[in-house]
Amino acid sequence: MRRFSGLAGLAVVILMGVAFARGNAGREVAINLGFITLDSVPVTFVAFGGMVVGMAVVLVAGINADLKVRKLLRERHMKESLAERGRSTERATSAAREGGTLLE
Repeated sequence: MRRFSGLAGLAVVILMGVAFARGNAGREVAINLGFITLDSVPVTFVAFGGMVVGMAVVLVAGINADLKVRKLLRERHMKESLAERGRSTERATSAAREGGTLLE
């Protein structure tokens, strides 16, 4: 059911994009980027270009956040590994004092 709803959602988004492109097929705008001015740019290119740029920004922001989380998790894992190693060393030391082994 989830797969069907995902595919249905994708189909709706694609159909809306196609409808937007057909509805604005002949319209053109001028874009002033500050350092360059583009004349006669189709509205469809502007809309889809904005979407692509937005997705790239979200990707870069997501990678930055993901790397921070991975670093924190790695540090936490190292602390837990050192703590576990310390506990196993204490058990081995106490077992050696008592004359036994860890298997007993």
